[in-house]
Amino acid sequence: MIHAGGQREIIIVRTGTANTASVVAAAERLGLAPRLTIDAVEVRDARLAILPGVGAFGAAMQAIREAGLENTLRERLLAGRPTLCICLGLQVLCEASDETPGVRGLGVISTTIGRFPDDVRVPQLGWNEVTPDAGCRLLTRGFAYYANSYRLAEPPAGWHVARTTHGSPFIAALERGHVLACQFHPELSGPWGLELIRRWMEAAE
Repeated sequence: MIHAGGQREIIIVRTGTANTASVVAAAERLGLAPRLTIDAVEVRDARLAILPGVGAFGAAMQAIREAGLENTLRERLLAGRPTLCICLGLQVLCEASDETPGVRGLGVISTTIGRFPDDVRVPQLGWNEVTPDAGCRLLTRGFAYYANSYRLAEPPAGWHVARTTHGSPFIAALERGHVLACQFHPELSGPWGLELIRRWMEAAE
């Protein structure tokens, strides 16, 4: 949808666990018209959508289910429609997380999110390098801002990934089709992060 001012609308899923102000601000800096919603039809039909996340895995999945968004998000992601998942938004793509045992994730990725080992600082707060593999179209080498205690340790089949290291290597981000999922916060990662969002947006067009 194009707004009267010529801005392209982007839907931001309001899960109730996310601090969305920085995501909204980043979208506006890129000339987009962000709109927060939990309406399943709007999320399904959105040309561009962001699934942000700050908080706990269980609380995020509860909010997604209470809004009736579980199947909508799963179908959108499996279809490869343009979706940017941020931080906890990446983690809920998986089947489960050690953070909230017994709570089922979206199951787009067949694995469980694990906690960082006890011999490293938890949470990881601050800047860390992002190193993409050769197949990545959107992800480039750079430094990004992280705030996480849990992580995806191994690359899932069928995705191109970027890695970073905190104690041991883990998945910094992954991409498949028009889906980009980042463990870091691109909206807080300066010009490099904004350019990543821009590349995702332009590739989707």
